[in-house]
Amino acid sequence: MLKSAKILAIGGAHIDRRGQVSGAYVPAASNPGTMREDVGGGVFNALRSAVRRGVSASLMSVRGGDAAADTVSRAIAEAGIADLSAVFLDRTTPSYTALIDREGELIVGFADMALYDLAFPKQIRRSRVRELIAAADAVFCDANLPTAALERLVLLTTGKPVFAIAISPAKIVRLKPVLGNLAVVFMNRREAIALAELDAATSPQDIVAGLRRAGLKSGVVTAGGGAMLGFDEADAFSILP
Repeated sequence: MLKSAKILAIGGAHIDRRGQVSGAYVPAASNPGTMREDVGGGVFNALRSAVRRGVSASLMSVRGGDAAADTVSRAIAEAGIADLSAVFLDRTTPSYTALIDREGELIVGFADMALYDLAFPKQIRRSRVRELIAAADAVFCDANLPTAALERLVLLTTGKPVFAIAISPAKIVRLKPVLGNLAVVFMNRREAIALAELDAATSPQDIVAGLRRAGLKSGVVTAGGGAMLGFDEADAFSILP
């Protein structure tokens, strides 16, 4: 019988809210619409898919001592993921709220994630993290971790593949100091352009070249319904979804 791969994920698991305007969006006014709430986060969303495919997964995140924390905890348990997260009773659980127009285009996104920046650097220094990494076959992180935490993480994972998710154009730049230590980075086109410091109209070939120049060995770049790019140090390819 094949042994199930063990993945240790370190990163976001928080409340995701999505509000959509029903009619034409009117700035600086009350707009009718609907609001939906779920549990999301870069590594958490990826782990849910991995567990459905037979992977054994554990998650180390951080959350507050509020009702939202209970919602996040239940979602992790229901997904079959071992929860190794730290709880800070005097803090608010991170959340992301997106407001979109009736066509689905983003009006504004609001990220209340101060706890990630505050707590992750300290959590990565816990002695137990070394033990968790030693027991895992691979480590999965996201750019919700500040750069100091990412740098500490790659020092602890020598000999283990480390995969990363970009999260946003603003946060992907946190990965720059550790790009050479990452096995693969998963990102969308806007995030790739931000990391490679290119303009929006650049070609797929130039995106791959720019990411390689930045120090990334392998990556996956999505583009909504467009072709997905994949590359390593030697080759590059594209696949239509």
